[in-house]
Parts: sequence; structure tokens; C-alpha cells
Amino acid sequence: MLRYVTTNPGKVHEAEEYLGEGIEQLDYDYTEIQSDDMGEIAARGAREAYRHAGEPTLVDDAGLFVRALDGFPGPYSSYVEDTIGVERTWALASEESDRRGSFRCVLAYCDGEGFEASPDPIDSDDRVAAAAAGPDADEDAEALPVKLFAGRVRGELVEPRGEGGFGFDPIFEHDGTTFAEMSADEKNAISHRGRALAKFAEWHAER
Repeated sequence: MLRYVTTNPGKVHEAEEYLGEGIEQLDYDYTEIQSDDMGEIAARGAREAYRHAGEPTLVDDAGLFVRALDGFPGPYSSYVEDTIGVERTWALASEESDRRGSFRCVLAYCDGEGFEASPDPIDSDDRVAAAAAGPDADEDAEALPVKLFAGRVRGELVEPRGEGGFGFDPIFEHDGTTFAEMSADEKNAISHRGRALAKFAEWHAER
């Protein structure tokens, strides 16, 4: 059984579109480290969640990156949404002439086993070994291998439109439509998370 660590059932539904049955939601509050690297954040969470559940786990970290704001809010998107809010984030972006941005997602997979292509604790989806993701929650435990899969979708920041989705979806427009104006299926087909899930699904099927 594959456990998707999230409090959002919509993410699990999206994962099922790519992975089919055999995936369940795990509502577990793992330690979210402060880092500018989403891969480090997700990898640390995946290790901790695996040790908690004792089953293969999948953790994602996602964010909105605004070009003119030097990538802000990026890995801090969830915090910024909770504190500044979507409307005020749009107000910041609206003052810029360049309103291009992207949604990015990194999925981290951990099952307690080694990966042939991964001599280091983290291995990215293109099989290039990356550096370890900082100290583990259990300092006495050996660093567990984690596999990373990234997805990105480009768009433009616009005045909030739409009633669907969540987070910054109302201010992110892709091909003339905000994520909040799309149906769940339309969004899943092109989203950053969907693209990362497609890579993971292909790799996981080969295992």
C-alpha cells in the first residue's frame, strides 16, 4: 500500500488518476523544515513519514514562483497564503510589468529500500544523485534513500477569478484560464503535481 501524506483528499484523487488503486491518504503532520529547496523539504518529510507508517510513502511540496518577485513565495507559499493571503499576493504581483510565474511541485518517495541508481540519500527523477537533505529526524538512523520527481507549469498572475481549486489557483492563469476556473480533471491534466505524478507513475510501474 502506498500512503500519500496529505490533509487534502483532492491530492489523493489526483494521484489515483495516475496510479490507480492501491494508494491511501495518510494524515500525518511531519516536521516541515525551513529551506529554499523544495526537494529537501519533501525528502525530509518522506523519510519521517515512512518511519511513522512503516509503508511506502509519497510526500509533495509545491509552491507558486513569481518571476518578478525573485521566485517569491516559492517554498513558503503555504505560509504566505495563511498570513498574507491570495489577494495581497496578487496586489504585490500586480505592481510588476512582468507577471509571469510558475507552479512547481516536488514529489518525494521513500519505501525503506535502496535504489540502484541512487548511491546518495536522494536521487532525482533524471537519476542524477543529489546531495542529502540535511539531518534526519532520527539522527541515529541511517539516511533512507528518497526518489524525487519534479513537475512545473508556466502561467501568468492575474486578478482573482474562479471558485474552484485551492490556494493560489484563482490568481494563476494558464492558457487564458485560471486554475480556479478549471474542472478538477482539466487542472489535473496539466498541473505541476500531475506532471510530477506522471513521472513517478512511470518509474514506480517499472519497479
